Amino acid sequence: MKTLIQLKYTIVLLIMVFAISCSRADEDEDVLSQEDISNIILNVKDDATGLTNTYNYTVNSATNPEIKLIDGKKYTVSAVFLNGNEDETESIKEAKDEHFLLFKFQNATINLERVDDETSTRTDGYKVGLITKWTVIKTKIGPNPELVLTVIHDPVAVSEAQNGSEFGSVIGGETDAMATYSLAN
Repeated sequence: MKTLIQLKYTIVLLIMVFAISCSRADEDEDVLSQEDISNIILNVKDDATGLTNTYNYTVNSATNPEIKLIDGKKYTVSAVFLNGNEDETESIKEAKDEHFLLFKFQNATINLERVDDETSTRTDGYKVGLITKWTVIKTKIGPNPELVLTVIHDPVAVSEAQNGSEFGSVIGGETDAMATYSLAN
């Protein structure tokens, strides 16, 4: 009987040691998980007028911000990531080789070019996508036009190339955050 009790205590101890060794505290500090990003903000600057509009996506919100675009215009768009009031964009820049943004325009024809500076260009030469140039051909080519923006962490390989309506692709990695914005004229 005493051996059985000792065996139970040993099993409980092993489970506790395993649970502690698998805790999130052991992850790299540069991992930005969905729960660390509360807001994804897009600052959309009309290149012709210089006016900037801000669109704030709140994680787990029931509504999506509606980005107003004019067909035929060009915009410079910068992405900002917040955790509460804390700007997490610098964390992405500091770990730029471990992050990549995907832009998928659904039911809209918008050309996207990544124009990141050296602070958000990976060592493999690919730009993360924190600063982009949008050329709006047609904001609405079907019902419910939208942009789905995805932040990927630790991809094995990345590409800036357009694939259908998505700008950028990755092999491997995990989604750090995802935001959906409605598009309108």
